[in-house]
Amino acid sequence: MVLSKFLMCLLYIVTGLPLCCRFGAAACRQYSSSSGYPNVSLSSPLPGIPKPVFASVDGQEKHETRITTLENGLRVASQNKFGQFCTVGILVNSGSRHEAKYPSGIAHFLEKLAFSSTSQYGSKDEILLSLEKHGGICDCQTSRDTTMYAVSAEVKGLDTVVSLLSDAVLQPRLLDEELEMTRMTVRFELEDLNMRPDPEPLLTEMIHAAAYRGNTVGLPRFCPVQNVDKIDRKLLHTYLRSYYCPERMVLAGVGIEHEQLVECARKYLLNVKPVWGVGTPDKVDRSVAQYTGGIIKEDDFIPFAVLNMMMGGGGSFSAGGPGKGMFTRLYLNVLNRHHWMYNATSYHHSYEDSGLLCIHASADPRQVREMVEIITREFIQMAGTAGEMELERAKTQLKSMLMMNLESRPVIFEDVGRQVLATGKRKLPHELCQLISNVTASDIKRVTTKMLRSKPAVAALGDLTELPSYEHIQAALSSKDGRLPRMYRLFR
Repeated sequence: MVLSKFLMCLLYIVTGLPLCCRFGAAACRQYSSSSGYPNVSLSSPLPGIPKPVFASVDGQEKHETRITTLENGLRVASQNKFGQFCTVGILVNSGSRHEAKYPSGIAHFLEKLAFSSTSQYGSKDEILLSLEKHGGICDCQTSRDTTMYAVSAEVKGLDTVVSLLSDAVLQPRLLDEELEMTRMTVRFELEDLNMRPDPEPLLTEMIHAAAYRGNTVGLPRFCPVQNVDKIDRKLLHTYLRSYYCPERMVLAGVGIEHEQLVECARKYLLNVKPVWGVGTPDKVDRSVAQYTGGIIKEDDFIPFAVLNMMMGGGGSFSAGGPGKGMFTRLYLNVLNRHHWMYNATSYHHSYEDSGLLCIHASADPRQVREMVEIITREFIQMAGTAGEMELERAKTQLKSMLMMNLESRPVIFEDVGRQVLATGKRKLPHELCQLISNVTASDIKRVTTKMLRSKPAVAALGDLTELPSYEHIQAALSSKDGRLPRMYRLFR
């Protein structure tokens, strides 16, 4: 009752006050007489109100992301976004998957060495002081297939930003003391990785290694301990000569005019000789990811993303409601029914030529076998017909997450850069939303059936005494009900 009164009051304030202001005193007396509410239909225009003028889309939305390719093959992609700050960066088609012909860990080293001393700047501190004048920050992140150097700063500092990016990417000094400091940093990260309470980063490494054994995205994301001392300036220059070339790069920017960004690209990135020299790349790995266990085609990326949302899941405790995924299958079928399970979460890892759909689960070591069977049954049930309500809920949740994430300028920058780097163009949010809306229950069944025909990949951490054998897990995923083969023991 209190809530309904509050809503009525709020509605009256929003719709009532402007009317009084517009019509003046006479109108106020007319609409606030003691005889009760006026007999005016809210579905028809009020008398005396000017006809509203609505904004219209003039077709410019399809040109939202503009792309220009320079003479040296570098692509420049931008999307304007109102505001006084911009995010600009260089994305390189280079990551741990490209290290097949090199010692693993080079991408990890380059991430830690980013924005150190260059030909123009004597140290990282000088770079940060230069950015500080424009309210800027910088960062470098590497993934299995991409290395991203990014700067966020005021728009008026664009020239300085692109000059700095060019210097950081193409003219790093790679001094001995910087390399030694990076070795210390990498060793610390490796120790920390094994000591973290959250096993997720380690499990992600393990599941990729199991799924793509010894190739492309299955190669180590982090530098192995035995390789830390092998990586030196000469090796880094050899790698950079092969992969850091203009045709494998995209200069992306959000919040700036396209012509300005192209002008800066021509000025600082067109005829620049990198510090490692110009030569013919001789060790470029163009291998396609070989899934040693099933393969997820890129064409099925959207249906798998919807399936991932439908499975959902999370920890055994959450203070959220339906918006936190409480109506997803892993909550309804697993966490709500089996109180002893700590976690059950679905993950979707996507790459330009392959991908993984994983379920991460944790429980007491004594119940590992039962936990595995619960998860294999969920995989089998994916191939059933999805209910109309749960499918629509998953699609709506995916679209909502997509649009909310794209409110952030750095996220738009990464989306623009990654799409242009991988495909040469960018699908706009409304196009992705339409693709999501087009997913049907038969699409989910089709991609799941195809996925279940392939061998599974399994990664496990902890006390694994009760873990079923790989053959038993494979048999369960090949059965109709997902149950593990029965085991009979005389003694426990």
